[in-house]
Amino acid sequence: MSKSIILSIETSCDETAASVIKDGTEILSNEVVTQMMTHKKFGGVVPEVASRQHVEVMTYVIDEALKNANMTMDDIDAVAVTEGPGLIGALLVGVASAKALAFSYNKPLIPVHHIAGHIYANHLVKPLSFPLMALIVSGGHTELIYMKNHLDFEIIGETRDDAVGEAYDKVARTIGLSYPGGPEVDRLAHIGQDTLKFPRVWLEKGSYDFSFSGLKSAVINTLHNKKQKNEAIIKEDVATSFQNSVVEVLVGKTIAAVQEYDVDQLIVAGGVAANKGLRAALESETERLNINLSIPPLNLCTDNAAMIGSVAHFLYEEGRFADMKLNGKSSIDIENL
Repeated sequence: MSKSIILSIETSCDETAASVIKDGTEILSNEVVTQMMTHKKFGGVVPEVASRQHVEVMTYVIDEALKNANMTMDDIDAVAVTEGPGLIGALLVGVASAKALAFSYNKPLIPVHHIAGHIYANHLVKPLSFPLMALIVSGGHTELIYMKNHLDFEIIGETRDDAVGEAYDKVARTIGLSYPGGPEVDRLAHIGQDTLKFPRVWLEKGSYDFSFSGLKSAVINTLHNKKQKNEAIIKEDVATSFQNSVVEVLVGKTIAAVQEYDVDQLIVAGGVAANKGLRAALESETERLNINLSIPPLNLCTDNAAMIGSVAHFLYEEGRFADMKLNGKSSIDIENL
């Protein structure tokens, strides 16, 4: 295995991040500037605002990553950057910055898929063990991905409508919680009772696809009916009932996939991997079935550049570099990397 020290950049949404990663496993620095408080007043991420704020702090974040790693660009073997998917304006800031550094210092330029990054956040904790199953849960993605080896991705299940994180945010808004709603729903879910018995959407037999649009509609319709009847709406009970439905389906389909594909490891990735209810349910079920489970610490679940640097190490080994024509892509297929 070759050695590498990679400067990585991530700007797919509303976090401006840069990191220096050694050999795909060792975090020498991992800097993140979040825009959460800016977008909170709008109730969600405003793409144009996100892009402008990336521009304002990009140079600072890169400088901090190098300084805290005690490195200069002369010590860096390659520059990696999130190519997509994500908000196109936000991606372009990161891509332009990475291209400028790669060109100026004559370093290889490595494009990285954002979701591959989330998967490889686990590799920063302990080595990936193949074959494995990855459950991706975030604001824009809900997928089950089977991997036989490094950089080998096969989607065996995905959402047919809303991503799970999107459903959380919509339910949060419906019951009057502030942005970002997902963590608030998770917090309330540990207080309330499952009194509303929302539906579990399993789809057709044998399918590993997900659907959360019907559940979201069930929540909205239930609350609308309660308001018409002047019945009390207990936010905690709504949160518990909603989260129990989501977690039961996510865990049920994931465990079934793990058993059918006979994998060595189950990993969980994406922002919703920070959800305490989901983590607890997966930990309990995998312990009962003696399944090797890996979930990153909370700071590696949300968007960061360290995960991008981990993937980039394996791309660096294979010499999979981009030229100066590299562009951001709002949508990109992980299976065709």
